[in-house]
Amino acid sequence: MTLALLAWLGGVLTILSPCILPVLPFVFARAGKPFLTNGLPMLAGMALAFAAVASLAAVGGGWAVTANGWGRGIALTLLGLFGLMLLFPALSERLTRPLVALGNRASGRGEGAFGSAALGVATGLLWAPCAGPILGLILTGAALNGASVATTGLLFAYALGAATALAVALLAGGRVFALMKRSLGFGEGLRRGLGALVLAAVAAIALGLDTGLLTRLSTASTNRLEAALLTRFGPEGSTVMQPAPAMTGGPAMTGGPAMTGGPAMTGGPAMMAGPAMVAKGQPEALPVEGQMPDLTGAVQWLNSPPLTAAQLRGKVVLIDFWTYSCINCLRALPHVQAWDAAYRDKGLVVIGVHAPEFAFEKNPANVEKAVRDLGITYPVALDNDYALWRAFSNRYWPAHYFIDAKGQIRHHHFGEGGYEQSEQVIRSLLAEAGASPDTTAQVQAAGVSAPADMRDVLSPETYLGHARASGNLNAEGLIADQPHRYTAPDLRLNEWALAGDWTVGAEAAQLNAPGGSVTMRFHARDLHLVLAPGAAPVPFTVTIDGQPPGADAGLDVDAAGRGIVTEDRLYQLYRAKGPVTDHLFEIRFDAPGVQAFAFTFG
Repeated sequence: MTLALLAWLGGVLTILSPCILPVLPFVFARAGKPFLTNGLPMLAGMALAFAAVASLAAVGGGWAVTANGWGRGIALTLLGLFGLMLLFPALSERLTRPLVALGNRASGRGEGAFGSAALGVATGLLWAPCAGPILGLILTGAALNGASVATTGLLFAYALGAATALAVALLAGGRVFALMKRSLGFGEGLRRGLGALVLAAVAAIALGLDTGLLTRLSTASTNRLEAALLTRFGPEGSTVMQPAPAMTGGPAMTGGPAMTGGPAMTGGPAMMAGPAMVAKGQPEALPVEGQMPDLTGAVQWLNSPPLTAAQLRGKVVLIDFWTYSCINCLRALPHVQAWDAAYRDKGLVVIGVHAPEFAFEKNPANVEKAVRDLGITYPVALDNDYALWRAFSNRYWPAHYFIDAKGQIRHHHFGEGGYEQSEQVIRSLLAEAGASPDTTAQVQAAGVSAPADMRDVLSPETYLGHARASGNLNAEGLIADQPHRYTAPDLRLNEWALAGDWTVGAEAAQLNAPGGSVTMRFHARDLHLVLAPGAAPVPFTVTIDGQPPGADAGLDVDAAGRGIVTEDRLYQLYRAKGPVTDHLFEIRFDAPGVQAFAFTFG
C-alpha cells in the first residue's frame, strides 16, 4: 500500500474527529443542490486550498503564517456573508449589483460551480484537522525535505480523503433534505437554520475553538488506527525526525493527537536490526549498507575544518547525529566520547552531526557553548539545514552510523543502549583496516548523562508547543499563537496544564506575565524540562506534590526548589533518590519571557 493511499485513508478518518465539526455547516449548506455543480466543486476547492496552505505552512516560514492569517480573515468574511444571506434573504436585495451576483453564487441561490468552488476554497483556508500520525508524517517530511510536488500531492490525497467522506455525508444529507422539504414543506426554515449553523461555525473558528477545545476532544482511537496503518502498510522510513526509544525498554514514543500548525512528530516502528551476535558478543561479518555520503551541506564546523568523505578514506568513521537539548543524546554522549578517547589513535574519527530540534539549537553560539561545556573535542558539523540528515536518510536522535576505511556504511544503531555491540563494531572495523586495538573504552557517565532507569519510566517525552502537544488538560485546550490566561485543573498520570498568562507557539509555550506555572503528573526517576529565558534570566521555584524537592532536587535546583533559567538548554529539575512513584510536578516562574519546550524523563 503506497503512502498516497495511506494519506487518503488518514483523510477519510477525519470524519470521526470533532475537528471536522466546524466544516460541516458549510458542506451541508449545499445539501439539496445538484452534487456535480455544487457539492463536488465545493469539496474540490476545499481539498486544493488545504493542500496549498498546508504546503506553505510546512516549508514557508513566518511569511506563510502571516499570509495564511490574512487568507483566513478574508475567508471568515466571505463565509460570514454567506451565512447572513442564508439567514436573511432580503439582505441580498439591499446590496449593490456586483455583491448580489457574488452573494447569489456563494449562497447557492445560483447553480454555478464557480460559487461552490469559491466556498470550498474559503473552507479549505479555515479547516484545521486534528492531525494524527499520517498527517504528522507528511508535514514533518515537508519541513525536512523542503517543498516538492510529492509533498503537495500527499497533502492533497489527505484532503481528498476527507472530501470523500464528506461527499458521502453530503449525498446522504441531500436525500434527507429533499425528503424533509417535500414531505414537511419547510425548506425555507431549513435554509435559515443552515445559515445560523454557518454563522455559529464562523464564530467558533474565529474564537479558535476548532484548534483548541475540539482538538483536545479528538479521540485517541483514530490516532491508534492511523499508527497501526503506518506500522503495517507504511514504507520503511515512514517515520521521521524523532528521539529514538531506548534499547533497554520503556514506553513507546508516539505522537499526540492535536496539531494546530507545524510538523507533528510521530511514533514509529521498532529500530532496524543490527548484525547478528555470536559468542562473546562478537559480531558476524558486517554487511555493506551503502556508501558514506559526502559531508557537504553543514553550515559550520567546530573543532575541525570541514571534512569530506574523500579525506576520511582509510579511516574508520563514526557519525553521531545528536542535538544538545535531547536527553537521549546526552545519555549516549559519554559512550561516544569514550570511544573517541580509546580509539582515535588507532584510526577512528568521530564526527558529531548536530541536527537541531528547536530553533534555539540553530544558533551556532549556543551549540559552541554546549560543545565546550560537554567537553566534546572531536569534530562537530552544524547541520542546521538537515543536509546531512537527508543524505543519510536519518530519522532519529541519537543515531550512530559506522563506516569502514573504504567509505562503506557497515552498521547503524538508533537510540540509547547497545553500547557493547557498538564498540565491538568499531574494533572489528579497525581490525579490518589493519589496526590492533589493545584497549577498551572507559565510560564515565554522571549527572544528566547518567543512564536512565527505564524500568520505572512510565511517562513519555511531552511537548508543550501546539505543533506536537499531547496530554494537555486545560479546559480550553491550547490557544495557538494568542495570549491567553489558563487555569490548571486536577491531573492524572501523564497529563499537564498551564496556569497564568501564556502564548503557546508551535515549538514552545511563552509566559507573558509573572507567576505563571506548568504542572505535570509523572512517573520516573528523573524529570527534565527544556527551557529558554528570553531577554533576561528568569528565576523559578519547583515543588513536588506541593512541597520543596529536598534531597530529590535535580542538578539545576536547590533543596528548596529554587533555580534560574539562564540559557537555552535542558534543565534537570528532579531526581528521585528513593523508590519511584507518581508525583505532581509544578514549576512557577517569577518573571515573564521564559519559554517551555518539552518534558523528558529518565
